[in-house]
Amino acid sequence: MQWETVIGLEIHAQLSTRSKIFSASATTFGAEPNTQASLIDLGMPGTLPVLNAEAVRMACKFGLAIDAQIAPQNVFARKNYFYPDLPKGYQTSQMDHPIVGKGHLDITLEDGTTKRIGITRAHLEEDAGKSLHEDFHGMSGIDLNRAGTPLLEIVSEPDIRSAKEAVAYVKAIHALVRYLGICDGNMAEGSLRCDCNVSVRPKGQAEFGTRAEIKNVNSFRFIEKAINHEVQRQIELIEDGGKVVQETRLYDPNKDQTRSMRSKEEANDYRYFPCPDLLPVLIEQSFLDEVRATLPELPVQKRERFQAQFGLSAYDADVLAASRELANYFEAVNAVCGDAKLAANWVMGELSSLLNSGNLDIEQSPVSAEQLGGMILRIKDNTISGKIAKMVFEAMANGEGSADQVIEAKGLKQVTDSGAIESMLDEVLAANAEQVEQYRASDEAKRGKMFGFFVGQAMKASKGKANPGQVNELLKKKLEG
Repeated sequence: MQWETVIGLEIHAQLSTRSKIFSASATTFGAEPNTQASLIDLGMPGTLPVLNAEAVRMACKFGLAIDAQIAPQNVFARKNYFYPDLPKGYQTSQMDHPIVGKGHLDITLEDGTTKRIGITRAHLEEDAGKSLHEDFHGMSGIDLNRAGTPLLEIVSEPDIRSAKEAVAYVKAIHALVRYLGICDGNMAEGSLRCDCNVSVRPKGQAEFGTRAEIKNVNSFRFIEKAINHEVQRQIELIEDGGKVVQETRLYDPNKDQTRSMRSKEEANDYRYFPCPDLLPVLIEQSFLDEVRATLPELPVQKRERFQAQFGLSAYDADVLAASRELANYFEAVNAVCGDAKLAANWVMGELSSLLNSGNLDIEQSPVSAEQLGGMILRIKDNTISGKIAKMVFEAMANGEGSADQVIEAKGLKQVTDSGAIESMLDEVLAANAEQVEQYRASDEAKRGKMFGFFVGQAMKASKGKANPGQVNELLKKKLEG
């Protein structure tokens, strides 16, 4: 039987506000346990929440960016459940009247095609605290620093059909919230987490299968692996005569498997009701117009501009526009050197390799955009060859100064004097007279292979400094002569 996978994702993006959604407590990551929890966060009797206006602004910014409906009136509700890290006994969230309604996001698939993923809603809510098990023998510790941290929960339609599509969608959301400046997207710190709702059905069947939800997956790689494992588990279970039960599961990356956590709750299990401590939030058109005016150029728009303005391929534009910081770096390099294709090649090639090997973000690059642009100028004016440029780049990365300083200090200036190159070639051919005779006596196919030998000898003799184009041209004339 042929199976079809159906996936819907719930992404929790932590909003980059300085304080929590209903209190003035800080949201800084890594503070000592329970040092950023006020009486409101602790759920003390008599405390009243005050809504953070910046969280509302950020939610509206996201809604406008995905072309969604923004509710003129949205309501906070209490989601009731009991857990040690939820001292109030309920989570303040939004249920029937979320701030952001239906929207969509286009993703680019591996084959270069575009697919539109529907977004059902995005609502504001507070995060819960955290239970700690590692440092306590037979007990759990509770850290309430995260309690009350503002989250935007982004719920997709079940439009995703594979783990790779799911990763592409999460990456697109990740890029978007970073472009908007509403979330730092740091998955390792829990700033962006994903719940994956996965089901399978026979191909051609309209009705959805029973879904299982994989909670709190926090890396692109784990999202793909968790979904693939869960799909395989469900297919094998059904084909063996069993039934998939609706439940919440956890992904264990060490064992590369999902395991059951608890039976899946329905909305009525949480006994939602409007929060009596918070008034409905009214969004006026003037406020939305003000927020819209602050929207930056979004990833899709930047990709399209990179292709139209710089003549980049769809692939290059997609890679460079995936991160706002990388896109800005590329544009800064291009502003210096005036060659978008060369700038793109160096940013996506040597620079990305350098950052990956050092596990660095683009903002931590040891080579500035101005330095890289300056080096590309020296390639363009034939001061250095592409091969020597790699040596210059390495020296710049080691803090040895600008391209001009490195070229001067190491004597790397390319030889472009035709007379000097011809003289050097004469010496090379004289030293390899036997090979010259073989070359001239050979057919065209063999000559092609032998020509590379002479080029190699010439570049070796010039210590890589001879202009490769001139070497090829003059060498061909001499050998043919």
